[in-house]
Amino acid sequence: MKKDFISILDISKAELEGILNEAEKLKRQKKAGVPHALLAGKTLAMIFEKASTRTHISFEVGMNELGGHALFLNARDMQIWRGEEIRDTARAASRYVSAIMIRAYKHSTIEEFAKYATIPVINGLSDLEHPCQLLADIMTMKEHFNSIRDLNVAWVGDGNNVCNSLILSTVLTDYDVTVATPKGYEPDDAIVKKARSLGGHVTLVRKPEDAVNDADVIVTDTWISMGDDQERDVRLKVFARYTVDTPLLRHASPGARVLHCLPAHRGQEIADDVMEGGQSLVWDEAENRLHAQKALLVWLLKQ
Repeated sequence: MKKDFISILDISKAELEGILNEAEKLKRQKKAGVPHALLAGKTLAMIFEKASTRTHISFEVGMNELGGHALFLNARDMQIWRGEEIRDTARAASRYVSAIMIRAYKHSTIEEFAKYATIPVINGLSDLEHPCQLLADIMTMKEHFNSIRDLNVAWVGDGNNVCNSLILSTVLTDYDVTVATPKGYEPDDAIVKKARSLGGHVTLVRKPEDAVNDADVIVTDTWISMGDDQERDVRLKVFARYTVDTPLLRHASPGARVLHCLPAHRGQEIADDVMEGGQSLVWDEAENRLHAQKALLVWLLKQ
């Protein structure tokens, strides 16, 4: 039976551990120059409705390093943009390629692809979740702290797709997450309820200082996601108190580290000196997109 990766909760605790272990092994092999063509003869179709840097590069390079092939498809150049039904595209693509990764505006688009595709479908980002980012984030935390169990993780800023996936990840990781957002910009209510019902530890607060208090990890993201540009001026005003800067980090635990999935707007959600400082794990986090997604691809395609 085929597996999809549309939500971070599409994997179990044991499967997450296995994927992370594989990612760490693949990372070591890459750095040692050891070939690992585990997916020779496999092709990944990458469908992009939204612009991408890290998702595009990491998936394409990852498939190449695994001995497979990645096919870039701009949704605007496909018949689906002209009205072809998703179910028809999904069925046809399933006859050509081994897996589909989609970066879409609507989560429902990815769900519909998965419903009709007979091959694995991967969520490369939607308006609701960004599970591939969480694989990289969890890998980065594990690398730095050795264990993710009982970490205090703070989210500061917009309750967006990455925030939603972070909240759901508490079910798999045994760390606690405290989210600070302005009123009206909270994470998805159904996501919060689902995480709590499955044993995740999630706290919602208003003040960034309350979220960061004694935090081991502080996570942030852009205040203005793709599609929110018309709200730019309003959002800049509303989020003005939510910058992850040096004064805010003084409330965190000694040795606290900062994550940002990128792209960053320096001076808005994160201060330049924090981005470039010793507390930043941003570049390890960006690199780990490659290794974590390679492990995910191996797991999905070697079932």
